Amino acid sequence: MRHFDFRKPLSQTGDTLKKLNVFNPLSIRRKGTKAKALFALAMVCFFWGTTWLASKEGVRHMPPLQLAGLRQFIGGTAYVLYFMSKGRIWPTKKEWWPILILSFLNFMLSNGLSTWGVKYISAGLGSIIGAIFPLWLVIIGLFRSQKMPRKAILGIVLGFAGICVIFFEHLHDFVNPDFTFGIFLSITATWSWAFGTLYTKEQAGSFNPYFSLGLQMMLSGFVLYVIAATTGNVVPMKAIPWQSWAAIGYLAVFGSVISFVAYLYALQHLPTEQASIYAYINPIVAVILGSLIFDEKLTVYIATGGLITLVGVYIVNQVYRKSITKKVEDVDQPLS
Repeated sequence: MRHFDFRKPLSQTGDTLKKLNVFNPLSIRRKGTKAKALFALAMVCFFWGTTWLASKEGVRHMPPLQLAGLRQFIGGTAYVLYFMSKGRIWPTKKEWWPILILSFLNFMLSNGLSTWGVKYISAGLGSIIGAIFPLWLVIIGLFRSQKMPRKAILGIVLGFAGICVIFFEHLHDFVNPDFTFGIFLSITATWSWAFGTLYTKEQAGSFNPYFSLGLQMMLSGFVLYVIAATTGNVVPMKAIPWQSWAAIGYLAVFGSVISFVAYLYALQHLPTEQASIYAYINPIVAVILGSLIFDEKLTVYIATGGLITLVGVYIVNQVYRKSITKKVEDVDQPLS
């Protein structure tokens, strides 16, 4: 889960990251070596890839929105309590609007729907779909009368060609309403993250993205749990099996807190282009481990289509950084 990408203009981002040293829960306050930064990046590549599997395991034993709500609320609470302990000033009335909107787009919809989606599709397939969201950014740009570079067209064609290759062997699965619903949820989650990314760019100077992250997660977690409860899609806390609690704990601790801190550290000490490679490794981790742990099919179609899709996403990412949002630091995928 799908990762969190909260951006500022480059100059502001650098200043923000320097200030974040005093808030770092791992106490990484001195400038680290490149080896440490690469290790932190490796943690992000692995842990954010495994969040798809943790979500898959969790929703096997409990309703998806209840799991997403608990995961987000626990992770968000950890962030908020930490920043409060450091005397962080709460957002002003004006700053709450971006926080509420991003909570809705990035967590209630994107993370909530992607978690729901893996109940019906494989973790590997969910991770590959989650990786295509940069393609939507360029398509949305067309509706804003933004010129599309030729490389962006090539990237979109490759990206969707790869998805077609993957789905070729799943054509018969579309007669299954559950599978179709899972695909719909997963694609909708990528659209929500794309709009959240664009909104974050526009509002980058209006709020502190890191303290607000915890607030967004807490709010979304609470709302998702209420929705699940009011619709009767919950199981009593005492009835939640240990497998789901283990998945929730893993998602909150390793997927949210530890991985995000590691990502910040990698951003501080590595070039942005290098730090962003996790977006292409996460699906590979999810697909390989999904085949080993859940016996999910790892076929030639999935391997070939996934590779083509990631190449297309990579090309679009490069164009998007250079031509469409020169002030945006990076374009990444949502944290599952």
